[in-house]
Amino acid sequence: MDTTEITEETTKEVNAFLQQLQNHSPSLINMGIKVVVSLVVFFVGRILINWFRRIVRKAFERSKIDVGVAQFIDSLLKIVLYVLLIISIATNLGVDTASVAAVIASAGVAIGLALQGSLSNFAGGVLILLLKPFVVGDYIIEDTCKNEGTVKEIQLFYTKLTTIDNRTIVIPNGTLANNSLTNVTDKDERRLDLKIGISYEADLKEAKKIIAKLLEKEARIRTDKEILIFVDELAASAVVLGVRAWVKTEDFWDVKWKFLEDVKQEMDSAGIEIPYQQVAVHMCQPTEK
Repeated sequence: MDTTEITEETTKEVNAFLQQLQNHSPSLINMGIKVVVSLVVFFVGRILINWFRRIVRKAFERSKIDVGVAQFIDSLLKIVLYVLLIISIATNLGVDTASVAAVIASAGVAIGLALQGSLSNFAGGVLILLLKPFVVGDYIIEDTCKNEGTVKEIQLFYTKLTTIDNRTIVIPNGTLANNSLTNVTDKDERRLDLKIGISYEADLKEAKKIIAKLLEKEARIRTDKEILIFVDELAASAVVLGVRAWVKTEDFWDVKWKFLEDVKQEMDSAGIEIPYQQVAVHMCQPTEK
């Protein structure tokens, strides 16, 4: 094939391409406009979704609704609004609504089978919000893995705890809904339950008197509640005294730590030994025959 034939063939192909482009240019322009409009709709819709969520959150704050419920609804609202936005954009691009619904239904079945655990967590989140075993701000202990902390967020699938050393623990809602847990701060008051060991040689009445004075001195001890000082156990190395008193939940740890420190100092001043665990061995001299 010589140069002239190659040039003619190339010219024909270019002309054919230009003709096709000219024939389909209205459709291409229309599609381009739809794409641009869809992008504009997406960004505007995103701004409107964030604006609407802020309004809903402020309404929740004014109505003093439970923080966990507000967080859960906000997460659910975000997902629903974005799904509606995507459907509207697909419709604008010419996708049939029935086809979109069929695709969403099929995708929902497939996702549901693939994410059974996540759906369990979602159901767990709903149960937590309905039954309220805890709310945002409670201090809980998850009994299965012994994770504990203050509840900061209750989301669609997970609950976030903040520990006393400022770590974040993320626990699936299904785990919290299907296993036992301890809500430490659910009640306004908590019982202080202590055990203090003294030696067998110590004056028992004097030790109980010291403990009673310390309880009277501590202003945060509830005097309208029962206060008990008793012998809890005759252990191998000590006489164990039990102490029971009631304090406000928020004062529990401060009172416990200070009280134990005061007990140690007062017992030392009174010469009452607080023994550590030990074994006494007595050696007997063999008798001569």
